[in-house]
Amino acid sequence: MRVLMLSKACVVGIYQPKLEAIARLGIDLKVLAPPSWKDERGVQILERAHTAGYQLQSIPIRFNGSFHFHHYPTLARELRAFRPSIVHIDEEPYNLATWQALYHARRIGAKALFFTWQNIKRTYPPPFSWGESWVYRKADHALAGTDDAKAVLRAKGYSGPVTTIPQFGADGALFQPAPSRLDRPFTVGYIGRIVPAKGVDILLRALAAVDGDWRLRLVGGGPSLGEMRTLASALGIADRVAVVGQLPSTDLPAQYREIDILVLPSLTQDNWKEQFGRVLVEAMASGVAVIGSDSGAIPGVIGDAGLIVPESDVPALTRAIQDLKDRATLRAELAGRGRERFLSRFTNDSIARETVEVYQELLAFPS
Repeated sequence: MRVLMLSKACVVGIYQPKLEAIARLGIDLKVLAPPSWKDERGVQILERAHTAGYQLQSIPIRFNGSFHFHHYPTLARELRAFRPSIVHIDEEPYNLATWQALYHARRIGAKALFFTWQNIKRTYPPPFSWGESWVYRKADHALAGTDDAKAVLRAKGYSGPVTTIPQFGADGALFQPAPSRLDRPFTVGYIGRIVPAKGVDILLRALAAVDGDWRLRLVGGGPSLGEMRTLASALGIADRVAVVGQLPSTDLPAQYREIDILVLPSLTQDNWKEQFGRVLVEAMASGVAVIGSDSGAIPGVIGDAGLIVPESDVPALTRAIQDLKDRATLRAELAGRGRERFLSRFTNDSIARETVEVYQELLAFPS
């Protein structure tokens, strides 16, 4: 089976083990990714970190950084040369790259599927609404990152087959529990984008009320980083906050070995709520206890393997952090549950297996 995947997300090296896992299942896989992708954190250069068993090829991109308008001028040529039986469009149905890939997939007679995280029913003006409806009519299958995203697809009129599979899991060989914790103060971690929707300000305010010795590691970048530095100073906790900044994705496994708990205090916005929270999976894989807000997909990802607090509730988050700080036994219990939950639900091997089952289903039923 020959599959071509188009994915700007796969510029991130830590996502690529899923691709190796798909290839190990007998798929002749070629992945097309741009040489870089721009977002509010800056420019992510294509990382070639895990490339065994499949082809990872960089192709030119236009309108880099625009979720709606980005597309690939040489894509038609690549499809004609590779002649895949399936085109896996790792993009939302409302963007130009998806329309482009689906159009050319149909021209060469390949089956095509797309991916969506969208867990809020949003409407778009033409031509985006027209293109989205066209994708719903013409795609052979949809992958939804969560059941909420699947429900949104149905509510927006998609009537074709859809399977719920997270876009990426984590690699259990890379993200592992540390053999022993360092001799250090209790350390809270935040890893991700520093933007208002992620609630880092809520975390800082909550930590300011935590008793005893603690530290915070902020790993990531974004437009709100300066504001968070200012807030930490105003709260009198700047000397306890280590700003690590944006790191290559391949450096992240080591970061989880530097923390005792991970907090993801996301805040639902008018046009966004937490779509998955991949750092929760990485933390659970690493044997790190987690706390998350109740925004979007977070409770479903954590299950009974961590603590859930109401979003934007500073006192509740303070209590949860204090509880895990003071109760090492509870912290260890949740860490163990998290590792088990990761192994049963969120490994790259399991996600790859479910994805390949969709491929096999596509080829079993002719159009």
